[in-house]
Amino acid sequence: MTDKPILMALVDASAYSESLCHYAAWMAQRSDWKVKIYHSLARQGGTSQGDYSGQIRLGARSRLLAQLADMDEARAKLAVEQGRAVLEDAAALIRAEGVEVETRLRHGDLLETVAEKEAAAQMILIGKRGEAASQAMAHLGSNLGRILRAAQKPVFIANRRFAPIHKVLIAFDGGVSAKKAVDYIAAAPAFAGLSVTLVFAGTPSDTQKSAITAAEAQLNKAGISADILIEAGEPERLLSRLCDADATSNNAHDLLVMGAYGHSRVRHLMVGSTTTQMIQSCKSPILVMR
Repeated sequence: MTDKPILMALVDASAYSESLCHYAAWMAQRSDWKVKIYHSLARQGGTSQGDYSGQIRLGARSRLLAQLADMDEARAKLAVEQGRAVLEDAAALIRAEGVEVETRLRHGDLLETVAEKEAAAQMILIGKRGEAASQAMAHLGSNLGRILRAAQKPVFIANRRFAPIHKVLIAFDGGVSAKKAVDYIAAAPAFAGLSVTLVFAGTPSDTQKSAITAAEAQLNKAGISADILIEAGEPERLLSRLCDADATSNNAHDLLVMGAYGHSRVRHLMVGSTTTQMIQSCKSPILVMR
C-alpha cells in the first residue's frame, strides 16, 4: 500500500454505510487519498448462566451451561463473519471508483478505535444512524454523539443518499471552530474548485464582519468561489432551510460545514440538546470541525 493521506471510514450494516462509502470514494478521488475502513465488534460478555439451581440436577445444569457456551462461541464467530462481509462489501464499493482501500476488523468499543487511530487520518466518516438505530427520526446513531464529543479530527456525517458535492454551506460566526473550518476547506484538495457560501445568522458585530470578509478572501485566494450571506433569524432554521432548498434553486447546498464550538447559539448545535434537531433537520451531509 502506498503512503497516502488517510480517510477513516467507520462502517456497519446500516443503510447509511453505502452512502458513506460513496462519499469516501468521492473525497479520495479528488484528493488522491486512500480510505481505511473500520468495523468494530462489541466485546462479547461471558456465558449467560442465570440461576439453574433448584430442581435441576448438577449434571443437567452442566450440560446446559456447556450448550450456552457453545452458543456464545457460535454467535461470536457469526459476528466476525458478518463484520468481514460488511468490510468486503464496503471495500468493493470504494475500489469500484478506483480508490485505494484498506480494511480493519476491530474488537471493542468504536470510540476506542477512533481514539487509537484518528491521529493518522485526515477526516473521520460515519453514518448519521447506525445499524442498531430505530428508523424513528428522534433516534440518532448511538456512537455519533460520543464521537462528535471526543474526536479531534473533522467528522463527516453521511446522510442516507449520496450526491456529489458542488456547493458547500459554512455556518460562520467568527469563532475559533468556524475559522478552522474555513482553513480546512481552503486547504483540503477535495474542496478545490467548489462553490462556498459563508452564512451568518443574526446581526454581526464589526469584528465578526471583518472575520467573515477575511474568510471570503481566504477561500477565493484558494481557488474556491465564495460568497457571504447574512440573514436575521434562528441559526437552526436558517441552516436547515438552506440545506433543504430545492435542488433546482440557487440556494441548494450539498454539504453543511460547521464548528463544534463558537461565539453564538451556533455553538449549541453540536454540544447541547440541539444536536439531534440539527442533524435531523439537515438532509445534506454535515462536516463538523473541532
